[in-house]
Amino acid sequence: MVKRKKVRDLGKARAPGPSLRDHLLADGSGVTPPLLEESYVFLGDEDIPYDWYTSHERLQDEFKFLWPKVWQWACREEHVPEPGDYYVYDIGELSAVIVRAEDGNIKAYYNACMHRGTQLKPPATCGTTQGLRCPFHGWTWSLEGELIDLPQEWDFPHVDKESHKLPELKVGLWGGFVFVNFDQDAQPLEQYLGVLSEHFSHWDLENRYIETHICKRLPANWKASAEAFIEAYHIRETHAGGKPGTEAPTQYDIFGENVTRFVHTIGSRNGSTEIGVDEQERLERLLKGKLDGDSVPKLPDGVKARDYYAQLLQKDYEDKYGKDFSNLTTSETIDSIEYFLFPNAFFFPGLTLPMVYRFRPDPVDPDYCNFDLLFLRPKPEDGSHSRPPDPINLEVEESYTSVDSVGSLGAIYDQDTSNLAAQTRGFKSSLKRGQTLGNYQEVRIRHLEMRVSEYLNS
Repeated sequence: MVKRKKVRDLGKARAPGPSLRDHLLADGSGVTPPLLEESYVFLGDEDIPYDWYTSHERLQDEFKFLWPKVWQWACREEHVPEPGDYYVYDIGELSAVIVRAEDGNIKAYYNACMHRGTQLKPPATCGTTQGLRCPFHGWTWSLEGELIDLPQEWDFPHVDKESHKLPELKVGLWGGFVFVNFDQDAQPLEQYLGVLSEHFSHWDLENRYIETHICKRLPANWKASAEAFIEAYHIRETHAGGKPGTEAPTQYDIFGENVTRFVHTIGSRNGSTEIGVDEQERLERLLKGKLDGDSVPKLPDGVKARDYYAQLLQKDYEDKYGKDFSNLTTSETIDSIEYFLFPNAFFFPGLTLPMVYRFRPDPVDPDYCNFDLLFLRPKPEDGSHSRPPDPINLEVEESYTSVDSVGSLGAIYDQDTSNLAAQTRGFKSSLKRGQTLGNYQEVRIRHLEMRVSEYLNS
C-alpha cells in the first residue's frame, strides 16, 4: 500500500537502515573528508512539466538565454598540448576555437572571421595550425589573435590590427579540462565551480588521460538524458530487473548554485534485506562473474568484503596502469561518486568508475541530444600517455557494447538508452502533463530544472 507522508515530513524521509555516512565510517580504510559532507535542501514537490523537455520554443530559449551564459568544458588540456594545436567546440549555433598559443597559454576565439563571418575551422575538428586562416578570402590571425595577413590591404583603410583582432572567449582551466564561456561578463570559473575545486583537491583529475571517448546520439532531450544519470533510484528496476535488495545506501547533496552530488555505495548492507548475509557471501556477490572460473578467496579474519574487494581492484589497476593505488580508500576505489556541474557535466573521481559525461542539445530537435562519455585513466608514474583517441560516434540504434573498452558497462548504458526512448514517447502520450519527483532521491533533477528556469526567466 502506498502511504501518503505527512506534510511536516516532506524532504526529511530517508531509506531505512544505516546512512551512507555510517557505511563509509565502517570501512577499514578511512574516509576522504568530502564524502562525509552532507548538504540536502528541500526544493519543493510540484510536478515538472513535460513541455520543458518537448517544446521547440523552450529549446530555442535555452540556446538564447542559457548556453551563451554558462561555463562548460570544451576539451581536455591534452587535446592542445603544443603551440599551434587547436580544438573546435560547438554548442548549438555557438562555436569556439581553442588554441595553444606560442607562449603556452590556452586561448579561445569565436569561430568566425572578422571579415564576412566565415567559420575559421570546421565544426568538431582538431589538429595543428600555424595560424587561423579564413578559407574564404585568406584573412589570417596569429595564435594570439592578431591580424597578420589582410589580402589586398589597400581596399581596407578602415581596418587595423586593433579593430579586427579575434575576440576572445572567457577561458578557465580546472582538473585538466578547458572550460569556455561565451559571456564577456561571466563570473570567474573558480567562483562558478563552488565546492568542486576544494573537493577535487583530494582527487587528481589533472594527472589522468582520456582512454576512451564515445559520442552517442540519444533519443531524448538533453535535460531528460542528464537526469537519467543523476539519481540511483532507477537501478533496482532498470539494471537489476526489479530484484529486491539491490538498492544500496545513497546520499544526495546540493552544494550551492551549480554543484550537486550523489555517492552510491557498492557492496554495502541494504538495511533489512540482507539480514543473515555474512561478509563472505557479500564478497562472493561482489566477485560474481569477475574471476574467470577461479574460486572466491576466503576473507581474512576481521576484514570486510568491501575492503577486501577494493584491495583486489587496487592491485589489478596497479598491474594495468603502472601505479600504486593502495593509498585510496575503499569508497574512492569502488563506489559510484558522481558530481554534477550545471548545466551539463558529470565528473566521477573514483578509480574503477572513472567517467566524465557531457550532454549537449540537438540544435533543432528537443527530442534528441548528443552524449559525450569519457573514461579518464591515471597517468603512469612517469606522466607519459598517448594523444587523446578520436571519438567513437554511435547512432541511437548502435550499442555501447560494440566498444570493447566500455566492458560490462556497455549493456548498462544500453538499458539507459531504452529508458530514454520510452520516456520521450511517454512525455507526449501521457494524460498527466508532468513528472512527479521524489523529494530526496530526485532532488538533483529538480535543482537542474530550477537553474535552467532561472536563466530563462532572468
